[in-house]
Amino acid sequence: MSCQIRPLIMCGGAGTRLWPMSRESFPKQFALRVDGHSIFQQTLLRVAGPEFGRPLIMTNQAYRFIAEQQLAEIDILADFVLEPARRDTAPAIIAAAAVAGRADPDVPLLVLASDHQIRDGEAFRAAVLAGLPALQDGRLVTFGIRPTEPATGYGYIEPGEELASGARAVRRFVEKPDAERAGRYVLDGFLWNSGNFMASARTLIDEYALHQPASAAAVGLAVERGAISSGVFALDAASYAEAEQLSIDYAVMERTSRAAVIPLACGWSDVGNWDLLWSVSDRDLAGNVSQGEVVLSDAHGCFVSSDGPLTSVHGVEDLIVIVNRDAILVADRHRSGEVKQIVEGLRRTGRQEADSHCRVHRPWGWYQVTDHGDDFQVKRIVVNPKGRLSLQKHGHRAEHWVVVRGTAQVTVGDEVSLLTPNQHAHIPLGAIHRLENPGNTPVELVEVQCGDYLGEDDIVRLEDIYQRA
Repeated sequence: MSCQIRPLIMCGGAGTRLWPMSRESFPKQFALRVDGHSIFQQTLLRVAGPEFGRPLIMTNQAYRFIAEQQLAEIDILADFVLEPARRDTAPAIIAAAAVAGRADPDVPLLVLASDHQIRDGEAFRAAVLAGLPALQDGRLVTFGIRPTEPATGYGYIEPGEELASGARAVRRFVEKPDAERAGRYVLDGFLWNSGNFMASARTLIDEYALHQPASAAAVGLAVERGAISSGVFALDAASYAEAEQLSIDYAVMERTSRAAVIPLACGWSDVGNWDLLWSVSDRDLAGNVSQGEVVLSDAHGCFVSSDGPLTSVHGVEDLIVIVNRDAILVADRHRSGEVKQIVEGLRRTGRQEADSHCRVHRPWGWYQVTDHGDDFQVKRIVVNPKGRLSLQKHGHRAEHWVVVRGTAQVTVGDEVSLLTPNQHAHIPLGAIHRLENPGNTPVELVEVQCGDYLGEDDIVRLEDIYQRA
């Protein structure tokens, strides 16, 4: 068995309880930043030592390019497996294990959620190494967090007898309890189920096949029929769709006789709502967390964040105040777990703010609508170094580009030119055009669109390096 542990990073969920910062188009693992890095980046940095091999990121096409950009920011290389549709964690983890196991079926895999916060990375890494002997004995080794309170938002693990490896056997997993049972569990030495675990690729695949044989066959075919697409491995969609949508806990961990647990105290949180994020963030003497342009006056126990307007809070306590450019949330911090209800209501009424940020991320960078009217729209566009928009045309609008930062390469018809700040280009209705950044620093420009229809579906792509339709 390889002595290097390979991190398998699960990167899919949207985190609607952390709306409006976390949305479907830009979920919490990318959007939330603590100590200067996103939670996704922190997860990767936590397992960047010599004991760990090259990470494998399990995600989808929508998040792939965001993940690549954030990996580049911290100078980490990783491999990707793309899930064609969400089937919960069991099929995703087993598919990634099968891909990782092709080179070495016994490779140790450390399966990590990309959206958890851990304050004590050294304690976490020590627990991972402590679990390696049990993994080599064929165990699925989960990490049980020593409770700091009788929390009702987590599942629990009851540890059993101590194993020769130093881990403990898992007697049982239990679902999220009510307050009374949570108190009993804490007194009886139960552990929170962090959802992070490790096992060899072979053990994972064998246990899944034992307990979910039909789904195991479907996942196996999805890997067998998968292919490299734009430099990453994409699972076969038709085969993958046949796998039952189940969590890894329900499909394997709660059924296997090979589960073990390492008790751990490391300042862990799944950052499942604003109150939990407040609890793991650095606070001032009044217990406040502030991010961005924020002024606090006689405020206590608040989490206040603004990504734009100056936000002032006075004479309140235990509030969540989140100010985005297109949405504002004010909530009782102790009831922040109910924010999901707001998102569900917005979806029912068809409000795009439920799932989409005003800043829209694309493989080449991002854009943001700054103004619009019946027949015009103004966008701020940032193109990453070496980013390249598709060669395209529009049937309903003309465009005007003004470069404000960097050097842009602009194609309009047969003419290719380099534009620097304060230079501009006009793209007539129907003209074939392209925008790209040949340099090593971001390019920023202002785009003015004019026409009778300004929707994003008025794009005919003639050539695209990201292979979008």
